[in-house]
Amino acid sequence: MDAPPPLSPTRPALPALLGRQVPIEDYAVLGDGHTAALVSRHGSVDWLCLPRFDSDACFAALLGTPEHGRWLLTVRDATEVTRRYRGDSFVLETTYRTPRGTAVVTEAMPLADGRADLVRRVECTHGEVEVEHDWVVRFGYGAVEPWVRHETDVEGCDTIRAVAGPDSLVLRGDRLPRPVGRRHHDLFTLHAGQAVELSLTWVHSWEPVPPRLTVPDRVDATEIAWGVWVRDCTYGGPYREAVVRSLLVLRLLSDVTTGGIVAAATTSLPETFGGERNWDYRFCWLRDASLTLEALLEQGFRDEATQWRDWLVRAVAGDPKDLQIMYRVDGGRRLPEFELDHLPGYAGSRPVRIGNAAVGQVQHDVLGEVMSALAMARDAGLSETADTWSLQRHLVDALAGAWREPDRGIWEVRGDPRHFTHSKVMVWAALDQAVRAVETHGLPGPVDRWRRVREEVRADVMEHGWSAERQTFVQQYGAEHTDASLLQIVHVGFVPPDGPHARGTIAAVREELEVAPGLLLRYRTERTDDGLQGAESPFLACSFWLADALARADDLAGATEVLDALVPLANDVGMLAEQYDPVTRHMVGNVPQALSHLALVRAAHSHDLAARRAATRVGAC
Repeated sequence: MDAPPPLSPTRPALPALLGRQVPIEDYAVLGDGHTAALVSRHGSVDWLCLPRFDSDACFAALLGTPEHGRWLLTVRDATEVTRRYRGDSFVLETTYRTPRGTAVVTEAMPLADGRADLVRRVECTHGEVEVEHDWVVRFGYGAVEPWVRHETDVEGCDTIRAVAGPDSLVLRGDRLPRPVGRRHHDLFTLHAGQAVELSLTWVHSWEPVPPRLTVPDRVDATEIAWGVWVRDCTYGGPYREAVVRSLLVLRLLSDVTTGGIVAAATTSLPETFGGERNWDYRFCWLRDASLTLEALLEQGFRDEATQWRDWLVRAVAGDPKDLQIMYRVDGGRRLPEFELDHLPGYAGSRPVRIGNAAVGQVQHDVLGEVMSALAMARDAGLSETADTWSLQRHLVDALAGAWREPDRGIWEVRGDPRHFTHSKVMVWAALDQAVRAVETHGLPGPVDRWRRVREEVRADVMEHGWSAERQTFVQQYGAEHTDASLLQIVHVGFVPPDGPHARGTIAAVREELEVAPGLLLRYRTERTDDGLQGAESPFLACSFWLADALARADDLAGATEVLDALVPLANDVGMLAEQYDPVTRHMVGNVPQALSHLALVRAAHSHDLAARRAATRVGAC
């Protein structure tokens, strides 16, 4: 098979189903540590939830049309559009070149100012350009048209304020658009050296308009703040640029106040264009957050571990039987799933879902990921408190009594519960980390019981989850097929990464699920009752897990080949979605996806360690 080509301007046309929809990979992301905005290559903010990731969207064109809300600032008649983030930040610069001139749009969501703002500045750097400005506010995910009026702010300047219920958006700037029908629109010419600054501010509808921001100062301060945070990254290998950008994405998806880490910034971007596999990922999965924490810890970021652990203790406090697999950003438990019938969906992919019914599922693997992340934090020097260890003890004790029950697994299948091999292995990992906490760190606990149950789990997995005939672990007890989650077995030490069990499983997974070099499906939908119709594209996190597993098995050449195929699949500003379609060569699913980015970071880290081991062996010879 030929390697899938990277995204490029010469890629094939989008499937006819997409129509005029902006390709997912054409979006960049801005963020302020509380929420995120998606900006298209041609300057349309098509997705923004304020003031938090899991708030209602006020710009929802991503899942519909411009009439569902957007903020467009673009240059007309551009023959070339390029963009980049300034340094290691989320300050976005987009350069438009036209036959008559060139302009640069700089935009950011300022950090650490206690507000929710998005600032944009367009400057003509050569000749003259025609700028288009279109402002369409629709609260409630595009359903609520606000009351819009002009107000004078505290500095005596004109503003436009859109109000609906508890929300309001305030638009200010050097030049404000005029009402045209149900939107505000402007078209103007800039000459070389001229610039227009604009700012958008969310504020409760009963509160006064806050003071204006000094746009250049806030943009510069935001660029510096992002750069300061990521400069301590310890990775220095060949994929450093991708690793640094991925670490920044993981930080962007973390709420700086609560410590919650969301799985993605969006909802209902489809896993299949036109299909029903559309989910809301703007919540905090314990699994994804734990794996994010491990990726950050491996690169030397400890403060985030403390903040996330404190969030965890608050979120899961109470009876262990009430443990959920996911929570809201603030730790809230209620995530009822419902559908937005007024939105046509991305590329006609319906339903558009808000909330996530998987919150009520039993997934036994989750505590394994949590305990592994907290163990890594302990090993990094993060001391336990009485509350944090007491919580872990109670959760492990409860799991030790319930592990024989079937569950929904890592992929949250909506079919019948099964005995998933990955789930059982992660139960073993939770118990193993609990035992190690007692043995290595001297923490109190019923270690004899934990050891006994740990060995019972291992024996059960080896009896029912291993196929002697195929020489591979299998997806679920009694099956003969695999799924990509089995690649994570080597992460927790259940089997040696270079032993026959690991190598056999890697080979079987590749044989069944690799559809292009390095690109893996999660599972074959025709073999897994996930309760849904249709197929899906290769899952990027699983593909990076393959590189990770190969590196841990000291197959450095194989890991390099996979990473070299995967890393270029990020878009021009380093974003990765959930999946990638090698046929149409387009991203699929929610974006930016934490699981994809953290898997890239961890695979690159394992690759670097494998390269060092190889160098040591050469030196020893």
